[in-house]
Amino acid sequence: MTHHISRTDLNILLLEPSDTQRKIITNMLHKADIGNVVPVGNVEEAKKQISLHGADLVVSAMYFEDGTGMDLLNSIKSNPETESIPFMLVSSEFRPAKLEEFKQAGVVAILPKPFEPVHLHRAIDATLDLLNAEELDLELFDIAEVRVLLVDDSMTARKHIRRVLEGMGLAKIDEAENGANALTLLKDNTYDLVVTDFNMPEMDGRELSEFIRFNPNTAHIPIIMVTSEANNSMQMNNIQQTGVNALCDKPFEAAEVRRILHTLLNQ
Repeated sequence: MTHHISRTDLNILLLEPSDTQRKIITNMLHKADIGNVVPVGNVEEAKKQISLHGADLVVSAMYFEDGTGMDLLNSIKSNPETESIPFMLVSSEFRPAKLEEFKQAGVVAILPKPFEPVHLHRAIDATLDLLNAEELDLELFDIAEVRVLLVDDSMTARKHIRRVLEGMGLAKIDEAENGANALTLLKDNTYDLVVTDFNMPEMDGRELSEFIRFNPNTAHIPIIMVTSEANNSMQMNNIQQTGVNALCDKPFEAAEVRRILHTLLNQ
């Protein structure tokens, strides 16, 4: 039987350059019933700690004297022994391009600095949803037989999305790195679901969705669009006109995806 990880079981590595901020965030984590918090002040300390003791979750700021949060995240994701460790960014950075890097890398959450306890609780819940994988129970499908086409130009994002989907029992997942590659797979295979990123080279998610909807052989396939764009933006409203069944934010949260899949695959 798989052990269910609770808040009190979590071992969190907190990476924050400011002594004061480390104390504040550590205190907030303890108030959120987190069992163990190991605070460190720079990237090298964090790498050493992960190498020696691992972690259930890394909570990191963005900028340090010896590197950045992205340096640490890339180090974690490039090592097969640590690539599955969830990563949460806590930062006052507001520039979309900087935050987009982390969204594309498959972080579990991005919190503003300062953040409210409600934001922290939601992020912790998202982490636990990821760690405590639970098979999705469907009325019309055997979840293990659902055929999924996952389309994203970021390998790290694909790995994160695949992990979330596999945690729900989805086992038949093909991958494509852009819409053009996805079209080749769609011509040669049958799918029950397409999960696609929006921003991609060669052919983006909107163009791919339009092809799926206007081709009689694929028009019936449900489409989930994964995007870091605001759901109420004009661009997203235009995307919904292409027949996308659901929009899902990056970071890709297991609880949200579970609700979407339960609706789409039980129709």
